[in-house]
Amino acid sequence: MADHNEVVFETEICAHLEAAGWRHSSDDDGYDRERALYPADLFGWLQETQPAAYEKALKAAGSEEKFLDVLTAALDKPLEHGGGTLNILRSGVQYIGGGRLKMAQFRPETALNEITIAEFAAMRLRVVRQVHFSTADQRSIDLVFFLNGIPVATVELKTDFTQSLDEAINQYRKDRNPITNGRSEPLLSFGHRALVHFAVSNELAAMTTKLEGAQTHFLPFNIGDDAGAGNPPGSDGRSATAYLWERVWEKHAWLNIIGRLMIVQSKEEWDVTSGTSVRRTSMLFPRYHQWEAVTAIEAAVREEGVGQRYLIEHSAGSGKTNTIAWTAHRLARLHVDDRKVFDSVIVVVDRTVLDSQLQEAIRQIDGSGKIVATISPEDVRKAGEKSKSGLLARALKNGELIIAVTVQTFPWALDEIRRDSSLRGKKFAVIADEAHSSQSGQITSKLKAVLTAEELHEIEEGGEVDVESILASKMTERAESANITYIAFTATPKNKTLELFGRKGPDGKPVEFHLYSMKQAIEEEYILDVLKGYQTYETALKIAGNATSADDEVDESAAQKGLMRWVRLHPTNISQKVQIIVEHFHTNVAHLLEGKAKAMVVTDSRKAAVKYKKAIDAYVAKRSTEDPAYDYRTLVAFSGGVTMDDDET
Repeated sequence: MADHNEVVFETEICAHLEAAGWRHSSDDDGYDRERALYPADLFGWLQETQPAAYEKALKAAGSEEKFLDVLTAALDKPLEHGGGTLNILRSGVQYIGGGRLKMAQFRPETALNEITIAEFAAMRLRVVRQVHFSTADQRSIDLVFFLNGIPVATVELKTDFTQSLDEAINQYRKDRNPITNGRSEPLLSFGHRALVHFAVSNELAAMTTKLEGAQTHFLPFNIGDDAGAGNPPGSDGRSATAYLWERVWEKHAWLNIIGRLMIVQSKEEWDVTSGTSVRRTSMLFPRYHQWEAVTAIEAAVREEGVGQRYLIEHSAGSGKTNTIAWTAHRLARLHVDDRKVFDSVIVVVDRTVLDSQLQEAIRQIDGSGKIVATISPEDVRKAGEKSKSGLLARALKNGELIIAVTVQTFPWALDEIRRDSSLRGKKFAVIADEAHSSQSGQITSKLKAVLTAEELHEIEEGGEVDVESILASKMTERAESANITYIAFTATPKNKTLELFGRKGPDGKPVEFHLYSMKQAIEEEYILDVLKGYQTYETALKIAGNATSADDEVDESAAQKGLMRWVRLHPTNISQKVQIIVEHFHTNVAHLLEGKAKAMVVTDSRKAAVKYKKAIDAYVAKRSTEDPAYDYRTLVAFSGGVTMDDDET
């Protein structure tokens, strides 16, 4: 860019969007700030796509103004009761007299219905500059995006030659509060108007779905640079963040995000501070790597057809379960040349996760009823089948869109496809999440049959076996899988996983199809670098030993009490390690953050996590009888469940 002035930055972005099919307003004339709507686009789309129903709705309401009041009331309803922008855009609005008007038509999967194709073509995306959003004063936001007159996003821009990305974020935190002097600011109301808010500079981008003053939390929305945070430098005078308006805000991509990826999520969460369970509602906008992975997989399948293998290496903290849900839905509905690509999508993850996140996410973005069939003993009983294999066979033959199976059931699925002649001409996608492992107490003889001797030995030693091992064994057994597309999600791929699912890189070695690295996750602060404060026992003993030196001055309560304890302990069992962990936390950490500091214990398995949690609880209970300051609470977190043997509980 020749000029890094903010106005020029605005102009560059808006000019690109306008050339790509967006409508563009250089000012906010026509914007209704009290209702936070752009009525001309709303009425224009309704008149073009549903003239008869629109006229009926207007007659029932009495006037355009009163119709806007009906729409405003629907948008302002609680999200969990069908209100808010996302629900209204997907489900429409009920008007007086009992009819319903569509507020949007997202891209149809096929071109067979001329009406929906015409409605989609009529969709009005508009970018408006310098929108005076406040009902209390004349503050304005740089850019606001509208879809058929309903706001869906706001953008604050900063040029790197004047202010940083942090300035845009701070502007949202300080001057973009949904409440001003007791007055509501409709445009900024969580979920009821704008769905997402972007802070953008020439070099970096961030986004949030909820503005709450100083507590507003922005998430990085960057491509990543050299497997770390940030973006690669721009070329030919382009900003490093040009991917936003060139790719993410591209008309079809943007409509796909709103129509098929955004999710409203309500769940019970444990509040450590209050010690109570609270219900929280959040709006999920895909992070950049999630959007890119789902988009890239869909594009690759369109181009390459069925029978390929894809390795998605996404670190812990990447939001992998939602990425899997979005991928499953896109592949289940995918059509090429108006023909369905896959008969069924088989998802191999933990059942608990399937029932909650996967099914709820797909319910919201699909809206056509239950499209996820789960295979479990309870499902078998309800279906009146004699076995899981019988229910699985029925699901496969019926062409259920998404079939969720556990790691134990998965081998049956591949065997059924191979054995049943009626399934041989069908096409399947298998999406596997290696993160959900099976404990020794849950391993069936069928599952053991596909494992190597080393893996069986690992189980006997108390370890876990993962989906990668099963996929590797079954795929080796079935070298030719022209009717099956495999997509493996993993945080730390094993060599055999890379060999099976990887693609040949420049050096001839297999590499992942899509990467969100641990380095990037750490640098973007989605996960902690557990090695950052790593300290060996040898170092600890040396420190403790130095504490006895007459030449050193130490605080006896802070050092001698904790460090000398380490000298007397040998790390041979969990109870001893727990003593070190708790005493270190009590002495060096607990007093931080006004006494609200937390600590994390990272284990190598879910079973180990449970053991440590119980051991810490027991140790804290004992110490608190001696010293009330040890009244700490613990939480154990992992996806799915774990079965403990009687002698382990």
